[in-house]
Amino acid sequence: MPSMQGLGHKAVRFAVVAAFVYFGVSLFAAWMLVQLAVHLGRRPLDPTVSQQLGVSVENVSITAPDGAVLKAWFAQPDHPNGAAVILLHGVADNREGVAGFGEIFLRHEYAVLLPDSRAHGESGGALPTYGVLERDDVKQWAAWLRPHAAGCKYLFGESMGAAIAIQASAVTPGICGIAVESAFATFRGIANDRIAQMAREGLWFPETVGALPREEALLYVRVRYRENLEDASPLRAIQQSQVPTLLICGTADANIPMRHSQELYRAGRSHSELWIVEGADHAGAVAVNPAEFERRVVGWFDTHALVNQ
Repeated sequence: MPSMQGLGHKAVRFAVVAAFVYFGVSLFAAWMLVQLAVHLGRRPLDPTVSQQLGVSVENVSITAPDGAVLKAWFAQPDHPNGAAVILLHGVADNREGVAGFGEIFLRHEYAVLLPDSRAHGESGGALPTYGVLERDDVKQWAAWLRPHAAGCKYLFGESMGAAIAIQASAVTPGICGIAVESAFATFRGIANDRIAQMAREGLWFPETVGALPREEALLYVRVRYRENLEDASPLRAIQQSQVPTLLICGTADANIPMRHSQELYRAGRSHSELWIVEGADHAGAVAVNPAEFERRVVGWFDTHALVNQ
């Protein structure tokens, strides 16, 4: 029979090998997470989509402090009410992804500005930062809007654009209200969701086995790109901001579960409203009930027409 000492040596060797394997697999998983988060590729623009807005569309641009040239469409309705909405699209998308919402606001006489987020569409920028840099990009777009629309400025965002809108509301003066759908609460929180989804496990997984690759990925981005993605925090922003915020989420959203919106609502209850849409998938409220979606979102903006002016 093997001695206890021999068994002990085997156990130690097994533990060392297992640790090396886990560390190696974690490094590969961290690399995959970085690729998925910051190397998205670009969806090219379809030049015919702007024609669907039904009005003349102007191609405009600004230059961010880091030198990134950011591009957008700007459109005015035939009888403008003086207010304007900045529409912010989701991850790996471009301004075309929110063009349908632009049609809604134009029908209600709002001017609309549809930017490509940095590192998306035709906008410059080395990588997306999920609000760390984008909140100031939106602030700069709002400043660009001032001579073009004298009334209230509003923000509307879907998914990543929703998270950016909440963060921008805390740093952008003159925002009268925002409406956002399927926002994440914190970058760490949505990173945990992504890891759990990839592993097809519950949230216990990123807090245990998946914790090391998550931290390695965050560290890599901090060292390689000098960006701390954990600074992308709509939760912190909604606590700091008093801008009226309509939070929209769907009960069937498996991409960014509705608990993120619920957490945001609890943090900003004093100036927020939560609309939970039964059966809506990710950013799918308008598909479930388009008339109610239009009534609620446009009504939210109309109701808060004088706030923060």
